[in-house]
Amino acid sequence: MAKLAVLASGSGSNFEAIAEAFAESGHEICCLICDRRDAYAFKRAEKFGIQSFYISYYKRERADAELEIISKLEECRADLIALAGFMRLLTPVFVDHFQDRIINIHPSLLPKYPGTHGIQDSFESEDTELGITIHRIDHGLDTGPIIMQKSFSRVGNESLDEIETRIHDLEHQNYPAVLLEILDAI
Repeated sequence: MAKLAVLASGSGSNFEAIAEAFAESGHEICCLICDRRDAYAFKRAEKFGIQSFYISYYKRERADAELEIISKLEECRADLIALAGFMRLLTPVFVDHFQDRIINIHPSLLPKYPGTHGIQDSFESEDTELGITIHRIDHGLDTGPIIMQKSFSRVGNESLDEIETRIHDLEHQNYPAVLLEILDAI
């Protein structure tokens, strides 16, 4: 049995999809770490009985917050780290500490539309194919090696909400499966 730690900042819908998939997997989600005290992801963790921790970046150096996260991840003995809407760019020190063990989900077909507005940028584009990218984290902004991409064809008259729903559906279907596959190989 391998252990996954999840880092999130917001509602935690990807975290919940992961937790549901892991329920009967033989692997464990050892913890959820959030950088926002009011993140709804905490309620989702409570629902699944997963320990969760708030680690603030507020009025402190990013490196200090990350050292606290590293300590918690080591304490929980995380084998793999999944970023699920964690809205921070991790420092090279953090990335190097967990080299090749940090996986991210991004709501666009990278290398197009990196950063925090992937869904909005995809929606505003004239691209006919939209989708998601699951990739390993490196020192850049959404530049790490791609593990998987899934897409759908745009009809052309969808609203932003409809596109967002389709992207989240792809995330919830594919991210847990990729994480489980990686953990199975550990």
